[in-house]
Amino acid sequence: MSTILVIGGSSGIGYALSHNLAEHGYYVIATYNKTIVNSERNNLTYHKLNVLDKEINFDFLPEQLEGLVYCPGSVNLKPFHRIKPEEFLNDYELQVAGAVKIIQAALPRLRQSQNPSIVLFSTVAVQSGFNFHSQVASSKGAIEGLMRALAAEFAPKIRVNCVAPSLTDTPLTQNLINTAEKRALNEQRHPLKRIGSPSDLADAVEFLLSEKSSWITGQVLHVDGGISKLKV
Repeated sequence: MSTILVIGGSSGIGYALSHNLAEHGYYVIATYNKTIVNSERNNLTYHKLNVLDKEINFDFLPEQLEGLVYCPGSVNLKPFHRIKPEEFLNDYELQVAGAVKIIQAALPRLRQSQNPSIVLFSTVAVQSGFNFHSQVASSKGAIEGLMRALAAEFAPKIRVNCVAPSLTDTPLTQNLINTAEKRALNEQRHPLKRIGSPSDLADAVEFLLSEKSSWITGQVLHVDGGISKLKV
């Protein structure tokens, strides 16, 4: 049974992913920070972890991991002139430095596996410029650069890829879709005429973790309803 570590598995995409993987026979070790989650599944356990801590303690992990997914993120959309420089730094600390610490701490365990996979999260806003996305696009742009560098450095042993979603129905985005009018407007912006669900992203991540993607590394998988490429 493959063991997958899901950082930030207590809500949104991370929660959907953790349960999706457990349902499909993986042994899932998920972490939470503030939102406590109790699992009734034998193959899904939760452990408290704050990625902002200086030292990452992975004593609760087995000696071997087949996969690592880093889910923590933030969606702070506002005009560039209203964002303080320290807000950019705080975002970078969570989304980029946090991922760096986690990968470095988990690396010895990933190297014990035959075909390990790391999956990170970017955003459609990195490659498609959107108003008021300067903060999230800056951090996620760094994630894409990190992903490609690590994919090259870790090849052929460890695969590293990104998933880049568009607007997805999670707790982080509720202020963008909290009325019927907002939801309808955002649905219509996408060629597939709906916003993403956590399960849409969970399915994509599971593919990148599995043997079905064993010849894929260094890639950004756009799961975005077509908005990054199509104008309809």
